Amino acid sequence: MTEQQSVTEYRIEDLAHHSGATVRTIRAYQDRGLLPRPERRGRANVYTAAHLSRLRQIADLLDRGYTLASIKELLEAWDAGRGLGGVLGLVAEVDGPWTDERAGRISRAELDERFGGHPDEAAVQDALELGVLEPVPGRDDEFLIPSPQELAVAVELHAAGVPLSAISGHLRELRGQVEHIAARFLEFTTEHVFARYLGSYPPTDMEAAEAASLVRRLRPLAQQSVDAELARAMRLFANKHLHRHLADGPAATASEEPQFVAIPADTMRAVRELVGAENVSAFVATAAEREVQARALDALTTKAANNRQIGQVPQGGR
Repeated sequence: MTEQQSVTEYRIEDLAHHSGATVRTIRAYQDRGLLPRPERRGRANVYTAAHLSRLRQIADLLDRGYTLASIKELLEAWDAGRGLGGVLGLVAEVDGPWTDERAGRISRAELDERFGGHPDEAAVQDALELGVLEPVPGRDDEFLIPSPQELAVAVELHAAGVPLSAISGHLRELRGQVEHIAARFLEFTTEHVFARYLGSYPPTDMEAAEAASLVRRLRPLAQQSVDAELARAMRLFANKHLHRHLADGPAATASEEPQFVAIPADTMRAVRELVGAENVSAFVATAAEREVQARALDALTTKAANNRQIGQVPQGGR
């Protein structure tokens, strides 16, 4: 390069080395119109820093989840004089953290200690597959913890007697249900909130900035909605669960079919008037349990009395 040349020039192999893309990928981008053609110098193709910058932009947008077709539209808008700043700002807002929780690290020894001091390779593999733990490059004895809260829940459940395999299975089921809720929330907000910004693509800087502001405002609403509904559901189902087990009695097992007894309408009406509709189940369960206990006491008393009488009968030959 001469002194007058103010741009860095690359052969395609050098461009591939500096950008991290392969030669084949660079040529494919050229064919799709994502990357400008190089300048021809005699028998050589010459690329510049502009090509390197464009390749890095493409890689960044791919990492953010954009398709090549969408990237082409964005880059054409950029080339036509419309900035990418607003769009990239919106993308950064969406990609930002959706929780205040900070990731942590844990050694293998600490991990084993928190779960009772007994190494469990199968459980560690489950945790890695689920993303509860992540490997640290170059360290076999240390893990990243994306969500320390999630790991803490597993520790408490295990300490309460829940097997690690059951915890993993529960998390898989829970994750599928929560992902469905998240998808529905996004569909709902897109339809009723963000649709106005999707009329033109890519959006203008002002539209993208307004959408980014909305993301910041709506971000906590998803968790607040789930927290409130989970608390309501737990109150409802925990109450029913307790009443069912009280009604079944301590000797009931999971294999037994629940038995339903019809209670006369006049009796149920009297109970509702006495304790209120919301307390009927608890009242019936408690009354039944009290009756069972009373009968058990009567049986024990009768048995004891009979034993005493037997002991007082004169034995033959005495």
